[in-house]
Amino acid sequence: MTMGEKLAALRKKKGITQEKLAELLKVSRQSVSRWEMDAAFPETEKLIRLSRLLECSIDFLLDEDMVQEQEIRKGDRELSAGDCSAFIRECGYFFLATAAAGRPALRPMGMIYSDEKALYLVTDKRKKVYKELMENPLAELASYNLYSGRWIRIRGRAQAESAQEVRGAMLELYPMIRQEYVNENEIYFVIFRLAIEEAEIR
Repeated sequence: MTMGEKLAALRKKKGITQEKLAELLKVSRQSVSRWEMDAAFPETEKLIRLSRLLECSIDFLLDEDMVQEQEIRKGDRELSAGDCSAFIRECGYFFLATAAAGRPALRPMGMIYSDEKALYLVTDKRKKVYKELMENPLAELASYNLYSGRWIRIRGRAQAESAQEVRGAMLELYPMIRQEYVNENEIYFVIFRLAIEEAEIR
């Protein structure tokens, strides 16, 4: 694998967009894109920061023959929240299953984020899903990638999340939240933190 391929794979694995990585490194999104296409090479200082952000060694990034370390395979280790988020974001959607008052419910959703500790999803407190998660925190997520033919299934417990850094990250990733769930009188969006108990990709 080339440095650009490794960089792109590790970035996606952590659920970080090119825009977010560019912001963290104080470079343009075009610079990150050029690195990932092997059309340019990051400076030494940026390489050091990349290795820290992506939790890999500089040797791993630079050596095209080294295809291990942070490798982008998941079969021999537990899936992290970042793995799950990256997979779902590549699919572009997921289904959330809840159960309240003895009745199961399933609905499509799209907004998800991970900080490596947990998954975070957004819903509207005017919708049934909000009430269902408040009544019964057990939930399952599933998504299917049409291109790879692989799917993910995640089971966990949801809890309303109020941390400002999570809220800020969600609003940055999904600016439409402000348009759809905020008006001059009230904020309708709620972020739920899903603590993962089981996750698998097949």
